[in-house]
Amino acid sequence: MNQKPKNQHEALIALSLVEKLGIQRIRVLLQAVDHPTEVFAMSSGELESIESIGPVLAETILAFDCWDEVDQLLEKTQRAGAKILTYHDENYPSLLREVYDPPVLLWIKGKISALDTTGIGVVGTRRATKYGLKQAKNFSAHLAKNDLTIYSGLAYGVDAAAHKATLKAGGKTVAVLGSGIDNIYPANHISLAEAIAKQGGAVISEFPPGTPPDAGNFPVRNRIISGLSVGTLVVESGLKGGSMITAQSALTQNREIFVIPHSLENINGEGCNHLIKRGAGKLVQTPGDILEELPWYHYANTRNDDETTADPHWKELDLDEMAITICRSLENEPKHVDDLSDELDMSSHKLLPKLLELEMQQCVRQTAGKIFELQ
Repeated sequence: MNQKPKNQHEALIALSLVEKLGIQRIRVLLQAVDHPTEVFAMSSGELESIESIGPVLAETILAFDCWDEVDQLLEKTQRAGAKILTYHDENYPSLLREVYDPPVLLWIKGKISALDTTGIGVVGTRRATKYGLKQAKNFSAHLAKNDLTIYSGLAYGVDAAAHKATLKAGGKTVAVLGSGIDNIYPANHISLAEAIAKQGGAVISEFPPGTPPDAGNFPVRNRIISGLSVGTLVVESGLKGGSMITAQSALTQNREIFVIPHSLENINGEGCNHLIKRGAGKLVQTPGDILEELPWYHYANTRNDDETTADPHWKELDLDEMAITICRSLENEPKHVDDLSDELDMSSHKLLPKLLELEMQQCVRQTAGKIFELQ
């Protein structure tokens, strides 16, 4: 006679190990019982009567005998200093519970309560430009100062910049792994993961301890980042990759998408511009643009304290001669496009496309009456 699970952790880990069962069928099974352990006490006929559980799966569940593997995963969890949160638990994050395919099991290091705090997912390319990194830091720090948790993936580039800026601002951040909780990836971010957990945030994974960072895991974990968030900010992304997958997950989950615009010359920003062009996300130029979309957050000042003292943004970019000339002309005061055209001895039809490009790079802004000023 096969062993029976003693508690819900054992039962759910066992179900996750049953071949070809999958998250959706596990959820169906859980809806049919009062407690996960009851699944293994059901008869073949009772299991077969449950939707999507046929005779083959029913016999596979009843024949399950990998309890040594269950015990090993529980031991690895304990050695890693992690906790297990299940879909069956009352403190399972409410927003994540609403998505189509929420994880049945989550391994956590840090504060479980951090997963149920209002926050924004911040995602972007691992090969971020200076512009992308600056925006990731600026937006994350400012949102964190407004008591929003930052959810991201601990990867190089935008993810790491978002986590670090949040910690520096004294906020909470949650990192969602594409590997086991005992296998932080990339390894260079082990200390960052520890800092996240120490400062009231959390590092989480739906993958069992010992799981390597296989490429296929990362697209799967991205739905958790968007699922935990009220909205996702796409900082910098190409047309393909994890950030676009996360954006698609957010759309499917009926969550907000915010997008930072990019220069037409930035290949790494093509995905952002594509989302804006499709109307799939709201173009945001300041953190305040995001906060204005969150009616439960009162926000009066759309500028970060650091923005008022930092060097003008255009000086940090590799602009061409024409763009530099325009920015220098606007340093002293805002100007109407016609006045700018006269001063620079440049026709409006040549000047306006360059001004639009500078707007996309967040160097200038246009106010009423075609008056332009530096940001």
